[in-house]
Amino acid sequence: MASDAPPTGTAPAPAPSARTLLPLVVPSLVTGVLASLVLLGVSELAGQLQDVLWKYLPDALGVGRYSTLWMIVVLTATGLAVGIVVRRVYGHAGPDPATTALVDSPLPAGVVPGLLVVTVLALAGGVSLGPENPVTAVNIALTYWLGRRVAPKAPAVLWVSLGAAGTIGALFGTPVAAALVLSETLASRPGPGSLWDKLFGPLIAAGAGGLMTVLVDRPTFDLDLPDHSGTHWSDALAALVIAPVAAALGMVMVYAFPYAHTAFRRLGRPVLALTLGGLLLGLLGALGGPLTLFKGLDEVKTLAADPDGWSAGRFALMSVVKLAAVLVAATCGFRGGRIFPALFAGVALGLCAHALVPGVDPTVGVVCAVLGMLLAVTRQGWLSLFTAAVLAADPNLLPLLCVALLPAWLLVTGRPQMQVREDGTAVR
Repeated sequence: MASDAPPTGTAPAPAPSARTLLPLVVPSLVTGVLASLVLLGVSELAGQLQDVLWKYLPDALGVGRYSTLWMIVVLTATGLAVGIVVRRVYGHAGPDPATTALVDSPLPAGVVPGLLVVTVLALAGGVSLGPENPVTAVNIALTYWLGRRVAPKAPAVLWVSLGAAGTIGALFGTPVAAALVLSETLASRPGPGSLWDKLFGPLIAAGAGGLMTVLVDRPTFDLDLPDHSGTHWSDALAALVIAPVAAALGMVMVYAFPYAHTAFRRLGRPVLALTLGGLLLGLLGALGGPLTLFKGLDEVKTLAADPDGWSAGRFALMSVVKLAAVLVAATCGFRGGRIFPALFAGVALGLCAHALVPGVDPTVGVVCAVLGMLLAVTRQGWLSLFTAAVLAADPNLLPLLCVALLPAWLLVTGRPQMQVREDGTAVR
């Protein structure tokens, strides 16, 4: 019978203790603060450039800020500019973004400048992607590069987890999101110690990153949705329908992902692919309206502020257009994340359900649709549940969301993810 004892001549790794965990405090704090500053810096630069492109420049030219012509021109030009950076700038902008995940191995430090430039350009130009993937990649690369010089004997996975946790904490303004994301990967990592021992350093980094972001920018995910009057049987029925429908709609985009990526790759040149992608995004923006541009986090608050302000057809159109825009942007070569634009698509779909069936509580519709959409796009159960829950800031919705998650998860588990391998095949 096989034994679990270590081989002869080797000693088991010591269990973590306060003495071994305390040295993680300073590098974790520094990582979290730096991760937040990188995110805030990218957001600030993108915001300043966005004002130039979408306010000052069209006003100076006497063109409507969000006219069809201007949306097509700006997004096409953004694709061209990003393509030139990817093709020409030192270090370029990292690997094909369609092949990367939210948390990946460290990139070479030389990639960081180009990746930052194309991220700012995409965010400012109205591309339907968020900052989470490229900023996380940048912070992991910088943390790994600095960490290997300060403590070369420390395992690489330590710097990866600190960089990722600090960024996720900064993105959401709380370490809870980082803990939930990392718990799905760290729980199965071999080695002594409990999950909380493994999360000790990352939680400090996430807490520092979240605190810095809150102190400087004061972000909030609360959409100020109508107060939920209490869970009823009709809410349970709506949740069990809306979450799987949202997951199914998200999976349509996921299944189309490798085909769209192959089509753009056949063009052979990143400048051409990104310029064409920008043109398509401009046309989609003209179809869906200006709210379907950009990462979606600010625009979603406009939707939620007036749940009855658009028809069911208009909400559905915005949701579908946003998903199509994410599909194009993520496969043609733009660097960016899919969480925030998927959140927009989920909110629009949830409000569509309320507009179709007025008996559906708008808050229930929104949080359940966001849950299903994020499950399909991210395949992160804890992150999807957390994001949906914080939109309404109502703890009474948690049991409903936990129930709605189950049928939606059955639709997405074991199926292709929104990521491809180098050969273009879907990752499962």
